[in-house]
Amino acid sequence: MRMRKTALAGFAAALLVPAVVFAQQISEQRLINGLGRLRGAAPIVDVELLRQEAMNGAGKQMSGLPNWSKVARLPQMVVEIDFTNDSVAIEPESYRTLGMIADALHHPNLWAYKFLVVGHTSSTGSDEHNLDLSQKRAEAIKEILSTTFAVDPTRLYAVGVGEYFPIEGAKSEAANNRRVQLYNLGVFTKRP
Repeated sequence: MRMRKTALAGFAAALLVPAVVFAQQISEQRLINGLGRLRGAAPIVDVELLRQEAMNGAGKQMSGLPNWSKVARLPQMVVEIDFTNDSVAIEPESYRTLGMIADALHHPNLWAYKFLVVGHTSSTGSDEHNLDLSQKRAEAIKEILSTTFAVDPTRLYAVGVGEYFPIEGAKSEAANNRRVQLYNLGVFTKRP
């Protein structure tokens, strides 16, 4: 009974806020459901503009920035991917999570969409270092999904925003700020 209440509370929370999914709780179906909730046309997204806006909007909420506010309304999932400290090397235990992400992206409900991979860091390094590290980590995830798991790389975009968008209410140096977000950009592609 306690487990059922916990599951219901988690499900209710997922309906109210962007889905926060950690490696041990992730499932292909949960990813498909979370990323497939696109309603209406998605905005056109310029990845470099998003990066510039993140750097210039330090200290502001993501939803308060013009281009990020558009992205923030898109279906998204926050996923825990573990990296070696201060590195782009993905820890072996995270490959299971990446495999489930890839399986979800290959699912018929999602195969026609493009996705934005957003890398975040905590504030334990310099702004410039964290921005660079988060970009490299987002690109590493894109590369693993496309090379190891055969997700078409033209469906994936990577942007790192460093420490600029910490989880609300968390200390900026907290480990849970080291995360990856996936956004459904809603742009249809033709299946080969």
